[in-house]
Amino acid sequence: MSVDPRTPCLVGVAQHTVRERPGPEPLDLWELVARRAAADAGVPGLLERLDSIQVVYTESWQYDDPAARLAERLKAAPRHRAYSTVSGTAPQALLGTAAAAIAAGEMDAALVTGGEALATKKALRRAGERPAWSHRAHPRPPYGWERPPHPAELAHELFLPVHTYAIMETARRAAAGESIGDEREARGRMMAPMTRVAAANPHAWHRREWTPEELVTPGPDNRVVGWPYTKRTVAFMDVDQAAAVIMVSSGLADRLGIDRDRRVHLRGWAYAEDTWEVAARPALGESPAMAAAARHALDRAGTDLDGIGALDLYSCFAVALRTACAAMGLDPLDGRGLTVTGGLPYAGAPVSVYVLHSTAAMAERLREGAGAPGHGLVTGVGMHLTKHTWAVWSTEPGDAFREGRGDGLAALRGAGGPVHVAEPVPIADVFEGTGTVAGYTVAHGRDGAAERGIVVVDLPGGARTHALVRDPALVAEAEAVELVGREIRLVPDGPVNVATW
Repeated sequence: MSVDPRTPCLVGVAQHTVRERPGPEPLDLWELVARRAAADAGVPGLLERLDSIQVVYTESWQYDDPAARLAERLKAAPRHRAYSTVSGTAPQALLGTAAAAIAAGEMDAALVTGGEALATKKALRRAGERPAWSHRAHPRPPYGWERPPHPAELAHELFLPVHTYAIMETARRAAAGESIGDEREARGRMMAPMTRVAAANPHAWHRREWTPEELVTPGPDNRVVGWPYTKRTVAFMDVDQAAAVIMVSSGLADRLGIDRDRRVHLRGWAYAEDTWEVAARPALGESPAMAAAARHALDRAGTDLDGIGALDLYSCFAVALRTACAAMGLDPLDGRGLTVTGGLPYAGAPVSVYVLHSTAAMAERLREGAGAPGHGLVTGVGMHLTKHTWAVWSTEPGDAFREGRGDGLAALRGAGGPVHVAEPVPIADVFEGTGTVAGYTVAHGRDGAAERGIVVVDLPGGARTHALVRDPALVAEAEAVELVGREIRLVPDGPVNVATW
């Protein structure tokens, strides 16, 4: 089958993990992996041909003009430059934009890169030092999120993912009829195989295997962070890691003589949204958006779950893995595994950059033929299980970019809109009276001690609200018995609801 010369394909990928401290600054890491990705493509002069340089948001340091500074380093003069917002979906969004522009004939070559140096930043802080890195932005720009937390979430101190995802987990657990112990044991069984993948991955941050019990049993080295989650079962962000991907048109790849067996194609894709606020989700422990994204991505790719040879499901928290599996009807213990890197808790979670690592690893897997029948699925999650990207990569181009598939290009650019947008449940800032627990967590301090309960509550009439549990005895009870479905009393204390039962 002939390939349209406008068909985009990945031709160069690279990952890098820094083991020594202090490590390089993020700009140094971006340059390093960009050059390695170009070398991986196997042709000289590729960086000078770049029409686009796109950088994933970095938490470590705010540069004055990230993409332009990298272009200077690479001696490139791209017509297009971009810097993303904060989101685990950002890498695939940038890759999608590049793919659509290439397919439309607007560019021939694009670099997408990102990296973090949070481990170095943490080491410097512990030594009483600060980074002396280059090109600092003055004044410091606003934080890179697309949408700040709801005022009621801020009032109830519900903005950290270790708490929001834990609330969704308890809601999912109750809806599935699992006991507290059942959920904990199943989480360990699901995530332990991921540690074996990480142990074999030279780029992984934690290159060791853990047993299911070691992952879920609290202890001095494995404290509870947001009950029921322990430290070893959540994304690990204090890493020094970077990755890069180079995408070109098939026509340019032909002209440069890049071997066809080095090319990996974006065969199917989708973007979907659940609600931005956890309390606004129609069902706290479900993701209709994921189900829609899975269906559309596989349909565009012309395949189904049986046709996927390798998977990397975004694994920031167990509930993200579980809802992704439910969206596809996939057994969490499927023999193909849930990751090609080891996942965010074990391979490392460089904030918004992880999907570049999983995409690079998937490309390498498909090139090796280990992803037979030649298709690999990579997903991304942004914010509080809000944003979802699903991408099917393949050694074969398929027909997704052929004439007449303009709807797909619009979706890649974002102009086509998400394939699903959830209708939010209204949120009441404060409420006095009784309600029913929809989901909850217990926040723990860095010493491992329980501090407070955080509850999402169903109210009469269909709205929801938040509440804090301050009574130490009730906080302890919340970790011992199932609270979801229990009627509780709410009394406002300023902008906060206080829950008792």
